[in-house]
Amino acid sequence: MHAPGTTMKKKLFLGSQAPLGYVAGVGRGATGFTTRSDIGPARESSDVPDDRHGQQPAKKSRKDDDDDEDLNDANFDEFNGYGGSLFSKDPYDKDDEEADAIYEAVDKRMDERRKDYREARLRVEIEKYRQERPKIQQQFSDLKRQLSDVSTDEWNAIPEVGDARNKKQRNARTEKFTPLPDSVLAGALASGQGVNAIDPATGLASPFPGVASGELDLRKIGQARNTLMDIKLTQASDSVSGQTVVDPKGYLTDLQSMIPNHGADISDVKKARLLLKSVRETNPNHAPAWIASARLEEVTGKLQNARNLIMEGAEMCPNSEDVWLEAARLQAADMAKSVIAQAVRQLPHSVRLWIRAAELETEKRLQKRVYRKALEQIPNSVRLWKNAVELEDAEDARILLSRAVECCPTSVELWLALARLETYENARKVLNKARESIPTDRQIWITAAKLEEANKNSKMVRKIIERSIKSLSDNGVEINRELWMKDAVEAEKAGSIATCQAIIESVIEIGIEDEDRKHTWLADAEQRANQGAPECARAIYGHALAVFPAKKSIWLRAAFFEKNHGTKETLEALLQKAVAYCPQAEVLWLMGAKSKWQAGDVPAARSILSLAFKANPNSEEIWLAAVKLESENDEYDSARRLLAKAQKSAPTGRVLMKAAKFEWALGSRPESKGRELQAALDILETGVEKYPNFAKLWMMYGQIWCQLKRPDKAKEVYGRGIKACPDSVPLWVLLANLEEETGMLIKARSVIEKARLRNPCNDVLWLEAIRIECRADKKDIASKMMAKAMQECPASGRLWAEAIFMEARPGRKSKSVDALKKCEHDPRVLLAVSRLFWAERKIGKAREWFNRTIKIEQDFGDAWAYFYKFETLHGTAEQREEVRKRFLSAEPRHGEEWNKVAKHIENWKKTPEEILVLCAKALQEPT
Repeated sequence: MHAPGTTMKKKLFLGSQAPLGYVAGVGRGATGFTTRSDIGPARESSDVPDDRHGQQPAKKSRKDDDDDEDLNDANFDEFNGYGGSLFSKDPYDKDDEEADAIYEAVDKRMDERRKDYREARLRVEIEKYRQERPKIQQQFSDLKRQLSDVSTDEWNAIPEVGDARNKKQRNARTEKFTPLPDSVLAGALASGQGVNAIDPATGLASPFPGVASGELDLRKIGQARNTLMDIKLTQASDSVSGQTVVDPKGYLTDLQSMIPNHGADISDVKKARLLLKSVRETNPNHAPAWIASARLEEVTGKLQNARNLIMEGAEMCPNSEDVWLEAARLQAADMAKSVIAQAVRQLPHSVRLWIRAAELETEKRLQKRVYRKALEQIPNSVRLWKNAVELEDAEDARILLSRAVECCPTSVELWLALARLETYENARKVLNKARESIPTDRQIWITAAKLEEANKNSKMVRKIIERSIKSLSDNGVEINRELWMKDAVEAEKAGSIATCQAIIESVIEIGIEDEDRKHTWLADAEQRANQGAPECARAIYGHALAVFPAKKSIWLRAAFFEKNHGTKETLEALLQKAVAYCPQAEVLWLMGAKSKWQAGDVPAARSILSLAFKANPNSEEIWLAAVKLESENDEYDSARRLLAKAQKSAPTGRVLMKAAKFEWALGSRPESKGRELQAALDILETGVEKYPNFAKLWMMYGQIWCQLKRPDKAKEVYGRGIKACPDSVPLWVLLANLEEETGMLIKARSVIEKARLRNPCNDVLWLEAIRIECRADKKDIASKMMAKAMQECPASGRLWAEAIFMEARPGRKSKSVDALKKCEHDPRVLLAVSRLFWAERKIGKAREWFNRTIKIEQDFGDAWAYFYKFETLHGTAEQREEVRKRFLSAEPRHGEEWNKVAKHIENWKKTPEEILVLCAKALQEPT
């Protein structure tokens, strides 16, 4: 105890907070009591707990939060509900993610294994569904195609569709108002009662006051109606300021206003009027402003304002002929004459005003008088002289032209016109004077040459043209070769053949280097032939052959030109000269012999070929031509002898093939006993031993065995041929077709597969493989093969043409568009598109595409056959005849369907026209 009166000092640590890490009694060895919550996860159990801050309240768990969730309306969210997100605690961990990925990969693998089966089953189900429930378009497709056959009378006989509703339904929305007759209204007014009538247009009641006399005043009713219409029109006119919604332009159009539909807004017209007024006031002597103002008023329908404006403009611009002409145009006929008379007095030297004055006269006599007055004022106007001469007869025109050339000595047209009207002697004098007056114009010289030719003085023509070249050159005129060539073409079209030939001879070598002469001349000849000037082209070829007589190419071009544009006589004369200068050119000999043969002169053809034998003793072409000549004329023994000689003197694979084909053709006749076929087999066996790489021998060998009903032998021959000629695609196709015909479909597929391995990226083999599947009714397989073929041969016209018709009818058009993008100029694709239009009965389109096809490829026989069949079914006799003539001039030799008929052994002696008819009959109309 402390003594009384003493004070104790309070300790500083009492009541204070313990320092960091302090534990009571730790200095005396005390350890205290700690728990896991005291030491935490980062402490050891022996560590001293930190008790200085006391224990923090434990955080509430998510579960406690969920239990203590605030369900107040303020805590409610439309998407998440009460509290926070429903998915804040995600139970999905990495193990689950990995497991899901594994399961997904397994499912994907199993799905791929079943994909083909599932897709096939889906296609079958869709096809079955479409067959059971076809689209409306498919149901009526056949009927739509038949609509093309419906006649006009049948169309007109179809009854109109009536109203199927009953009377109550028809009258449901129709309100009818029947006005009362005048007698009823008059009786009501007489009794002093008011009458209400219903307006049938508006449905509103209109009161009619009675009259004292008791009679109906119809005049007042009419006045009231007019007043009502005026009120409506006034309301419509107010719409310009935006007060109503009525369109004034449309309203006036509905009323068939007399204002023309110039398409301009009213405000624009006002602006234009103000602008033009400003221009006129600023510069009143500006003629275009007056013309524009008058035309604006004319367009807006104010013709009188336009006339007034243009006459005012004529006063302000009296020296403008455009204003006077516009004034004459806007005035009526009588007023226009007075306006033009005033204009001519103001501007007596205006050619256009005098011509307009003559045009306003209706009588020829008055027109002549106007032109003569005009020529008194303007004697040097060529245009006035020409117009005046056109109104006169021949004698008066000659007199006028005599005066005209004196007044206008530099006008070539007047000199030439005078020369045409004069006699031969006087025309020569006129042309001589013209040359003196105008020494630099070539037309005068050319006209002089034409004059001499017309008077049978052809010797002077060449001299005049030569002198013209020299004279023009001396006067400094450049000789333009192209212009002279055009003059030659015009001279030919005018009938002056000697003149055109003289021009060609004189200018053909001007401005051309020696090394470019041949190429340039051939191009010139072809260009003139295309321009329809065969005589000019013939003159060019003649000059080229005179300069290069030993050039085989020029003779050939000239011969083909004569074949297409000349006569048989000119062609034969040219060929005779050609073989004299180029005896080694086999083609020229053959063309001469063919020309004689087609003319029916077989002995002359034989003599030409005999001369050809002498000049070319070992020529294969000449031997075969002689054989064909004899065989076509039924001289079979002579043909055999010629073939035997040919095999000795020109032993080639082609000669052996022709010999075998000759025997084969003879053995295919009904009267044959089979010896010829055996002879053909012997020749072919010899041929394949000597020329194993000549694929056509193997093909013929196998085809003869097929004709003899020996498919085993044919297969053996084809097999040998494929080993010798593995690159021959037709051999592979023949073998595959033979296997298919004998029922060995699997083997046929195998053959085509081997062929594709040996000849990759070959569209013919792909096409044959696809057709094999189609003939076996395996359309799904064929479609897949077509897709693969398109990948290997994306630009194959054969495949695209086949793909178009493999599609269903609705998809053909889109497929044809794709085909045209890939193969725009392929004749097979164009033919397929033509057949597509034919199938859709678009006759005009089909004919257009057929013409396009044969224009691109004239040697495509299939197009000609389809075109001929098309015109046979849908064209006239003239159109069919035109196709036949064009076919004969084209002479096609290729085409899949064409070769099936043309190369059939039974048709070996048929003419091209007969083959065309047979091929057209064999084709089927597209569907």
